[in-house]
Amino acid sequence: MAVPITLRSVTKTYTRGGESLRVLDELDLEMDGSTFYALMGPSGSGKTTLLNLCGGLDQADHGLVQVGDTDLAQLGSGDLARWRAANVGFVFQGFNLLPVLSARENVELPLLLAPLSKAQRRQQAERALELVGLKDRMDHKPRELSGGQEQRVAIARAIATDPQLILADEPTGDLDRTTADSVLELLQRLNRELHKTILMVTHDPQAAGYADKVIHLDKGKLGRIDDNRASSQHAAKRS
Repeated sequence: MAVPITLRSVTKTYTRGGESLRVLDELDLEMDGSTFYALMGPSGSGKTTLLNLCGGLDQADHGLVQVGDTDLAQLGSGDLARWRAANVGFVFQGFNLLPVLSARENVELPLLLAPLSKAQRRQQAERALELVGLKDRMDHKPRELSGGQEQRVAIARAIATDPQLILADEPTGDLDRTTADSVLELLQRLNRELHKTILMVTHDPQAAGYADKVIHLDKGKLGRIDDNRASSQHAAKRS
């Protein structure tokens, strides 16, 4: 099921050192479902804040944040946590894997919140690791994996519950170019083949080239949206 995202007049302000900083300023944005978006902008432009609002990790001071048919402002903390667990997969720059657990056990973590048996959790985790090409590494600890493999485990963990929305914050920031490209190709495949809506924060124009559309933020406002799908370079990356 495609999950569009709608933001209307969204404002978010933080107070630091007694001063108010408006990070998002009456932002209006429509994102189509089943589309791979990159989110770019200078430091402080509101990229990560926007990602957190879409994932229900933070709440707007004012305005509408709607994911699919759900107005996130209408959910209490308990309902919001359950909505996140069922609908959103998060991928971070630092992988955030538990070093004492195997790859499979790390992927199983979000499934602990689901009404599944131990055997069902194991099966879904193994399926997710197979999707990211790590079926033969599922019993390895993070220290036994390369950086690219660790990020693939993190992506497997994000998709283990079969969410329709994947939010990625600088997922290739700690990776070399070749490894980064392989991770980006994986995200692209999840979008194309499994129809996941993906929103990825990145500072890297090459990474943004893998997305269908690139949203540019500037000082908390929408700058422009570039459509990569018409470019020959993007078409080659999607082949």
